[in-house]
Amino acid sequence: MQLNLLKSKIHRAEVTDSSLNYEGSLAIDADFMAGVGLRPYERILVGNLNNGERFETYAIAAPAGSKAICLNGATAYLGKRGDLVTIMAFAVVEETEAAGWQPKMLVLGGANRRVVKQSGG
Repeated sequence: MQLNLLKSKIHRAEVTDSSLNYEGSLAIDADFMAGVGLRPYERILVGNLNNGERFETYAIAAPAGSKAICLNGATAYLGKRGDLVTIMAFAVVEETEAAGWQPKMLVLGGANRRVVKQSGG
């Protein structure tokens, strides 16, 4: 049996910008992506903690060190600058791997500063 498990999570990321006139995606600081094992163009689920919106899109890399979290295209309607979002990606794993599985997680604080980084499976 295969299971869909959380692979990567960036929690409490603050939206820094939005661009309606851009192809749909979520731009994420490349350092944040690397820290949790997110790849460019990987499908992500985003939950907006301010308005309850949940949406799927794909990740693109913003410049490393920029602390950018930018809603692009239609996703720009689902949040605004200052909103806090949780960004998640999932993996399909064999049941035998699931017992010891640990997602890679990053928790951010004000101005998208790293609060907690917890590496795992």
